[in-house]
Amino acid sequence: MSQFLEQIKQRAKADKQTIVLAEGDDERTLAAAEKILAEDVCDLVILGDADRIARSGYDLSEAQITDPRTAPYFEELAGALVERRKKKGLTLEQARELLGDVLYFGVMMVYTGRADGMVAGACHATADVLRPSLQILKTAPGTKIVSSFFVMVIPDCDLGADGTFVFSDCGLNIDPDADELSEIALSSAESFEALVGKTPQVAMLSYSSKGSGKGEMVDKVVEATRLAKEKAPDLSLDGELQSDAAIVPSVGASKAPDSPVAGHANVLVFPDLNAGNIGYKLVQRLAKAEAYGPMTQGIAKPVNDLSRGCSAADIEGVIAITAVQSQQRKAKEA
Repeated sequence: MSQFLEQIKQRAKADKQTIVLAEGDDERTLAAAEKILAEDVCDLVILGDADRIARSGYDLSEAQITDPRTAPYFEELAGALVERRKKKGLTLEQARELLGDVLYFGVMMVYTGRADGMVAGACHATADVLRPSLQILKTAPGTKIVSSFFVMVIPDCDLGADGTFVFSDCGLNIDPDADELSEIALSSAESFEALVGKTPQVAMLSYSSKGSGKGEMVDKVVEATRLAKEKAPDLSLDGELQSDAAIVPSVGASKAPDSPVAGHANVLVFPDLNAGNIGYKLVQRLAKAEAYGPMTQGIAKPVNDLSRGCSAADIEGVIAITAVQSQQRKAKEA
């Protein structure tokens, strides 16, 4: 286990949260749940067929196993959903139908306070996980855009924060414009500081470093950098930077000698989803990195989407991070 994940688990244990796992029919989810419960990281609600989960062979005796179809508070959630979506004309019958979907049921548990966060996506598409989250929980106050990030923990690496980085957006926004990209950068810096506990050094990535290349994509990153600096003048952020100039000190000194970030970045903001998704998967597979995510940022309460290629260990990490995100949200609201 990486030092990062151990620290996250210890923080989660200090103020236990309740996390709902929507995919109780997924074996990886159950394996992760068993480990989380054994280590007493947080309390868990697992959605699914109780008999089938009991036959899985995993020790989940400390979890609350809930079948949405027979939950005693089903009608309560249905009524709350109607109230939440009344401007859209949702009927009670339609609400009941939606709550037959474990993703809607899980999000409504979070919305009504029966759980503090939700983890899903091992066997559901990102759009399916985020749709009920955005419809019901909506965006956090002051947030313009919901985005995603990965916490990447790279073994035997002295770059970034001792091998730990935040990569964003790698799972949600296909082609953010300059303003959206600046918002993603600010959210990612906040996520890095909250989870890693160190000062974010944000690099706005491009195929160009400080004017070495030209094109519309470069212009977008240059403008996003300007906007981000305008919005958060005290944040250590710079761009446009190529990835090697962003993280390797000698290359940063050569390509961007006047940059306060070049060579020392620990938050990497990709210009679009193509670059971000390709980048994180290459690092995960070639560098044997731990990739926790895609975590979401900007939703009013934490709901995190898993990669469908995730392992049980990946899910375990995302559950612990979700618990810490919930702690952070409550501390802000206190």
